Amino acid sequence: MLSIINREKYLWTGASIFIVIVLALFLLSPLTFAQSAGSNDPAVYSEILLQVMRFIQNYYIDDVDLTQLYEGAMRGMFESLGDPHSVFLTATDMGDLTTTTTGRFGGVGLYISKQPPSTARDERRLPYVRVVAPIEGTPAHRLGISAGDYITKIDDKPTDDMTMSEVLSHLRGEPGTMVNVTILRDGNIVFSVDIRREFIVVPTVRSAMIDSNTAYLRIIKFTPVTPVDVRAALETFAKNGYSSLIIDLRGNPGGLLSSVTDVADFFLSDEVIVSTRSRIPRENQTFRARRSTLVPRDIPIVVLIDRGSASASEILAGALRDNNRAFLVGEQTFGKGSVQQVRSIGDSGFRLTMSRYYTPAGTSIDRIGITPDKEMREEPLSQEELESHRRIIEGFVIQEFVRSKPNPTERDISNFLTQLRDDGNVLQDRVIRRLIRNELNRTNNDPPVFDLEFDVVLQAAVDIIRNKAVVKQ
Repeated sequence: MLSIINREKYLWTGASIFIVIVLALFLLSPLTFAQSAGSNDPAVYSEILLQVMRFIQNYYIDDVDLTQLYEGAMRGMFESLGDPHSVFLTATDMGDLTTTTTGRFGGVGLYISKQPPSTARDERRLPYVRVVAPIEGTPAHRLGISAGDYITKIDDKPTDDMTMSEVLSHLRGEPGTMVNVTILRDGNIVFSVDIRREFIVVPTVRSAMIDSNTAYLRIIKFTPVTPVDVRAALETFAKNGYSSLIIDLRGNPGGLLSSVTDVADFFLSDEVIVSTRSRIPRENQTFRARRSTLVPRDIPIVVLIDRGSASASEILAGALRDNNRAFLVGEQTFGKGSVQQVRSIGDSGFRLTMSRYYTPAGTSIDRIGITPDKEMREEPLSQEELESHRRIIEGFVIQEFVRSKPNPTERDISNFLTQLRDDGNVLQDRVIRRLIRNELNRTNNDPPVFDLEFDVVLQAAVDIIRNKAVVKQ
């Protein structure tokens, strides 16, 4: 009996050694060839990948979908770059990219970014989906989701290990259907919201006169139609006799390079707008404005920026400041200073960072952002105020009040403030009033173009213009 056991043991040991040898010959011979041929030969690694792919197809315990293997390999290749902006795009992703670029798509209304999973992560950012900016007037915006928020779960599925493609597939869907997202704000405020998907149409520009002299231009996103909309607004300002201009780029996530250079051309004359630099000489370009301008040089300009200002909006802010054409007010911008190109592979494709852009002064702001000339934001809350703010947000207190009083009177608001104080809330009345105003604006089908009463950054910009503090000429 013992001899039979020993014989079986030897047979299994021999078979195992044989399998290991076969696998070593199968897999290591191309590797050995790669080492001898040099690691910079892509043909060698292509052969290795092909052999591994065939081996998985032939010997994996279950049937294998080659498309799944291919897409997985492509995703992994781009994730290994550690660049959240360089990604493999499935056929669905390519369609989504087209609709997003043209400004019409279905979903919840968020511009988002994400560190690639399984790569070294930026310590300043968590591994979840980060909200770059909500799209004004969309379901996410009306529910109060803000730039800088993190989406930690979508329908109770954690987002830390999701790819961007998976995130988008969960957020987008048929108009009228619901999706639940869990939000992390300011490190310790956690709340969930149910969002009803809608057909999203991205607006590009909102404009109005603040007073008889000061014009207000908010650029929401740089799409193919943005230059046309900006020109129309500027021509209207001219008819109204404006003598100063505030350009609001807060929450603007960027868009097309061609769009922002066309817009910058309205303000600059034969000056550098932006330059791009790459390892490939033909990708190095310098974009200059034409000699003619639409906005006279003697009109002072203040530009508003915040952490939701990214990419193309940073290009415009940098171009106007470096050419001494505008004064920047607000917060440090997002810091997206790279340029991507999209390439098709059949129905699928990829987006790859090909260059970085530099402001006219030769500054790269990638992962750094643009620092305003005058930093301006809401006063930070104390620890006790933060706790009160957390309870209000997580308890949807403001939303419930606005739902019960869609057109609140001053008496309604005063009674609400008294009730909150009686409940132990220590937030200043002005902060709560601003939260109420923001909530009313979000739920209003025709919100005001600007809010001079509670927007302290806009107030600062108006004061700068009225006090003639814009000295850049």
